[in-house]
Amino acid sequence: MTKTPKNTIGQFVRERRKAAEMTQRELGELAGVGTRFVSDLERDKPTVRMDAVNKVLAVFGKCLGPIDAPRQGDQI
Repeated sequence: MTKTPKNTIGQFVRERRKAAEMTQRELGELAGVGTRFVSDLERDKPTVRMDAVNKVLAVFGKCLGPIDAPRQGDQI
């Protein structure tokens, strides 16, 4: 059984949605995505579409983008 890492996008979305006292349906309507997508995102389903993830994150003033990260074999 694999563990879900802490501080995932799904966890962020769930926490922000609950803090805003929104249902998954309400968030989906605001973001222009379906309730099932919001549910999959909050459960960290690995096959979610990044363009739709950005629609949801935009509701909270966030977006995904490329960032620099150490590559395998690089020295830190």
